[in-house]
Amino acid sequence: MAGVRLVAHAADPAATRGRRHPEPPAAPRSEFQRDRDRIVHCTAFRRLEYKTQVFVNHEGDLFRTRLTHSIEVAQIARSIARRLALDEDLIEAISLAHDLGHTPFGHAGQDALAQCMAPWGGFEHNLQSLRVVDELEQRYGAFDGLNLCFETREGILKHCSAANARLLGDLGERFLQRRQPSLEAQLANLADEIAYDHHDVDDGLRSGLLTLADFEGLDLFAEHARAVRERFPGLAERRLVHEVLRRMIDERIEDLLAQTRERIARAAPADVDAVRRAPPLAAFSEPMLARVRPLKQLLHGRLYRHVRVVAVMDEAREVVSELFRRFLADPGLLPDEHRIRNEAIGPRAVSDYIAGMTDRFAIREYLRLAGDGPAARALLTSPLAAGALAGRIG
Repeated sequence: MAGVRLVAHAADPAATRGRRHPEPPAAPRSEFQRDRDRIVHCTAFRRLEYKTQVFVNHEGDLFRTRLTHSIEVAQIARSIARRLALDEDLIEAISLAHDLGHTPFGHAGQDALAQCMAPWGGFEHNLQSLRVVDELEQRYGAFDGLNLCFETREGILKHCSAANARLLGDLGERFLQRRQPSLEAQLANLADEIAYDHHDVDDGLRSGLLTLADFEGLDLFAEHARAVRERFPGLAERRLVHEVLRRMIDERIEDLLAQTRERIARAAPADVDAVRRAPPLAAFSEPMLARVRPLKQLLHGRLYRHVRVVAVMDEAREVVSELFRRFLADPGLLPDEHRIRNEAIGPRAVSDYIAGMTDRFAIREYLRLAGDGPAARALLTSPLAAGALAGRIG
């Protein structure tokens, strides 16, 4: 990171624990810059533009997608890293890659695929993101995947079951030993939380499923709304919302910085390995957690479980489950490269293919396989498919 002296406990790109396949140095870029660039140029990153965050991609042009969410996470994370003198390129790479393994249709697709894959080791979207960068991207002649640094891969894998951790060698050890990743990885995870909490407020209001009155009873929102109204009397609602959310995000960032600095001061880590051995160093304060909790409860109860959202996501689960059933029963329906992988690794190849689909490609594949039967006719008249057949396939 040119012009900025990193603290001793920052991840050092010159002292990376390496790549799975040795490569010449990345100079003049740092090793973490190279990782960031590879992520931005990979196919899975482009597909995020057409994958659901909360609302299915075609429901509105201005709702967040997995791509815009990842960019927002990276912006928040990088600004935090700069103020703590950590490696900005590493935290940006982790932020941009953290959702590469997400299925179409958000958590509904993930849950459906996890249920389908239960007999064959299940499905974890964090582990799938690692599979994408380690194996599934096919861009280089010398190796499968993107061949990212250990530190980037460590940050991508936020969660992992013990059973899968045992299969990952050095990368899985921290889950078995209950150790932490780098501070850059810890902060990227919390930047993710800040981003989705606040853009889900914005998207919920934009959708009409939530109203300003729903949030006025929350101290976190109401206090900032009062300050904005005093500063800008008569402000239009959309501009009011943007001003309030910006201030809410700032408050959470400042709290995160203060609490993290306090924990770093107590632990006094000498280097990144000391960070890994310490308790979690990146955290919000207890008062901030209490302040945010009602917001999360409102979003879960009134947005994520809204009857309109639930209806669309129920249909999405059926699309993913039916695709899995059909491809599993007849691997000949798979494209050649995935059919060949199915012969080698079985149902995991089917899971990989479906997880890589965009929302509208999954719908089109479902309609192709269902033909003109009743299931296809029902889907064509559903909210899930509305608009999905227009335009090109993502």
